[in-house]
Amino acid sequence: MNILTFDIEEWFHVFEDHNNADVSNWLTFEKRLPYMIDELLDLLLKHNTKATFFCMGWIVRRYPEIIKKINESGYEIGTHSDLHKLAHTQNRKEFTEDLRTSIISIEDLIGKKVLSYRAPGFSINTTNQWAFEELKKNGIEYDASVFPVERKFGGFDNFPENSPFLINTKSGVLKEFPMNAHRVLSKKIVFSGGGFFRILPKFLINNFVNKSDYVMTYLHPRDFDHKQPFKNLSFSRHLKSRIGTFGAINKLDYLLRNFNFIDISEAEKNIDWSSKKSVSLD
Repeated sequence: MNILTFDIEEWFHVFEDHNNADVSNWLTFEKRLPYMIDELLDLLLKHNTKATFFCMGWIVRRYPEIIKKINESGYEIGTHSDLHKLAHTQNRKEFTEDLRTSIISIEDLIGKKVLSYRAPGFSINTTNQWAFEELKKNGIEYDASVFPVERKFGGFDNFPENSPFLINTKSGVLKEFPMNAHRVLSKKIVFSGGGFFRILPKFLINNFVNKSDYVMTYLHPRDFDHKQPFKNLSFSRHLKSRIGTFGAINKLDYLLRNFNFIDISEAEKNIDWSSKKSVSLD
């Protein structure tokens, strides 16, 4: 099972970018999202492939025509928070208000219930597992926030599950679609998104996908945009953000040509949840 998802943000929503510290400045920055969304939608149409688009509430209000186009093209829309704040830096009230604002923005625009969520930067970890309960309480049925490797902005170090599972919360059961990791020498990596997707050669990603019963991707429009601005970034962050952007669209084209990908809603229907492990993280 291979699941295709995109986190819909602008180029300046990358963490460690000082541009995004002040939300009031966001409207002054160069728009890149419209160009990249069209390119991605054309590629999905070419391969007749469905995907889940996790959209920020701010993006929905900034580019309603883009979100309508994604929706009218038949793609599933979930939420990626409202203002792309790291969830573990928010208290419970702040997290919930941000979540609700994003859900309302999406549902008011497309007239459909929002069922899926991914935390910015996979920023749910051992310090804020209460977030899963808040997701369920606010109508989210499917989460894609568990990153089974510790990372700078979140993640669960050595998380035991590498495929979909159930999370028990006081508000009900949440269906979790985690990222999947592969071990390379002594290091566990997530190859199917972000920097590793852009850096790793096609043959290696092809090998990882072939060996996996379950693949969850996380891709951003900026991963494919070599013309995006790189203002106010440190040298290391600049390098991390730019490397591999030139060839990324061809790499995705290759994957969609050689493997079948589906969205989260279809994956949810294809899974026998009675056979899946159930964990309590609240």
